[in-house]
Amino acid sequence: MSTDLSHAAWRKSTKSQNNGGCVEVADLGDHYALRDSRHPDGPVLMFTALEWECFLDGVDNGESPRR
Repeated sequence: MSTDLSHAAWRKSTKSQNNGGCVEVADLGDHYALRDSRHPDGPVLMFTALEWECFLDGVDNGESPRR
């Protein structure tokens, strides 16, 4: 997927600390983009709105990542 992210409004969690190791998210309407705040020009992960909603639902319900 090739998406122009030059005008994306990136945001961090309000719980982020000022150590530079944060993840930023941009709401693109039908997709969400995720990037490392230390490497804003680096790779970006893209998720559909449904995938992002399921992720947030899991966070809210205390699910932990599979290993």
